Amino acid sequence: MGVVANQSIKNTIITYLGFGLGAINVLFLFTEFISDEYFGLITYIFSTANVMMPILAFGVHNTIIKFYSTYKTRQSQNSFLILMLFLPLAIIIPATIIGYFAFDLISSWLVGNNPIVEDYVWLIFISAVSFSYFEVFYAWSRVQMQSVFGNFMKEVFHRVGTMILLFFLYLDYIDVQQLIYGLTGVYVVRMVIMKLYAYSLRFPSFNTTKITNLSSVLKYTSLIIIAGSVANVILEVDKIMLNRYLTMEYVAYYGVAIYIASVIGVPSRSMHQIISPLTAKLLNEKDRIGLKDLYKKSSLNLFIISGFIFLMIILNINELYEVINENYADGLVVVFIISLSKLTDSLLGNNNAILFNSDYYRMVLVLGVLLAVTTIVLNMVFIPLYGINGAAFATFLAISTYNIAKLWFVKTKLKMQPFTSTTVKVLLLILVSLGAFYFWDFPWHPIINIGLKALLVAIFYGTVVYVLDFSEDISHLINKILKHLK
Repeated sequence: MGVVANQSIKNTIITYLGFGLGAINVLFLFTEFISDEYFGLITYIFSTANVMMPILAFGVHNTIIKFYSTYKTRQSQNSFLILMLFLPLAIIIPATIIGYFAFDLISSWLVGNNPIVEDYVWLIFISAVSFSYFEVFYAWSRVQMQSVFGNFMKEVFHRVGTMILLFFLYLDYIDVQQLIYGLTGVYVVRMVIMKLYAYSLRFPSFNTTKITNLSSVLKYTSLIIIAGSVANVILEVDKIMLNRYLTMEYVAYYGVAIYIASVIGVPSRSMHQIISPLTAKLLNEKDRIGLKDLYKKSSLNLFIISGFIFLMIILNINELYEVINENYADGLVVVFIISLSKLTDSLLGNNNAILFNSDYYRMVLVLGVLLAVTTIVLNMVFIPLYGINGAAFATFLAISTYNIAKLWFVKTKLKMQPFTSTTVKVLLLILVSLGAFYFWDFPWHPIINIGLKALLVAIFYGTVVYVLDFSEDISHLINKILKHLK
């Protein structure tokens, strides 16, 4: 786990830096500098673009990860990468033509219950294309075992750009419309920089040869579109559907709550950047022992780290909402529900990487499609009844069901599961910490209260994990930190 640990630590630091900047943007700058309606509009634009991204990318970012290590010569690798570079155009060009001639029809559907969307519909498509090719170039660099710069671009760059634009808005250098156009421009620039970096690692050569296993590559990339779409639908469709039932303000409230809860998923995102190509390599080399070890370690380490972040959020959520614009407190229940969903996600470890890079991905796609449909139906049922809380509950049910199905499938087909006796110990530690600290309230300013409770929980949780040696990797990391401090 040397390469995994090294780049995962760097990626985790970068990702948390990005989320810290994002927290400032989402929790304080957006909520204070623009109206709730326009904040909801921005959330809707980029959520819709994220749903479109896997389709426009033609699944190429996943295909590169799965197949690159199967090509052993430099020329065969180059031919494969050139194909991956141009394949998304097979979707993007027809989509552009259809969008041009059917713009009014598409626009009227996307506008939903909020006419404010109408003037910005075409930005959704531009953003989606930028997201798509960014992921292609990011995968290009990841298979060269270089994930850190790409993770910086994915997590930090656009948030710094967003912060700058928000301050420009505050200083009246730009208006809200220019802010929205500027945010789209930031994503376009990010894609271009990622392209230049990917080419610096492996510049494409048009001196190509016949690609072996081409039919398998095309079949996989066509089907994996569904997998990517399913994952993004489950994550983003709730924001899109809120637009059809509620006003834009509630999309903003929901978006802030989701952002707070999504911090729990940061370690998983960071580890996934490097663990996905390693998982593909182990599968291609048929190293079942190495794969099983990676599965268990990734699950345990993520559960320990994500469990700690879960506690930080849940134990301090009331104080946190005291320092945010009071309108956004409507999302308090959403934070609880989605945080629990994110915590259960961490138990899967590298499960997604195993499934998407194995020969069983077709069955997972079938399960995913059924679940995506279920997610949409659940949102249609619960949003009219319970508003944004209903959307959160629908998402929790959908993700939990999907995760159980994926765990069962890997256990059945590959005869491996990620849990150990230490998993139960970590769960007990999380429950004990909740019971011990949830009702502790201090009489000072919310920021001081958050800092004090976070420190006490960190000391208790970290001491138990370290003394009882729950994880060899985490204990080794703590020892290194203590050594440097000494």
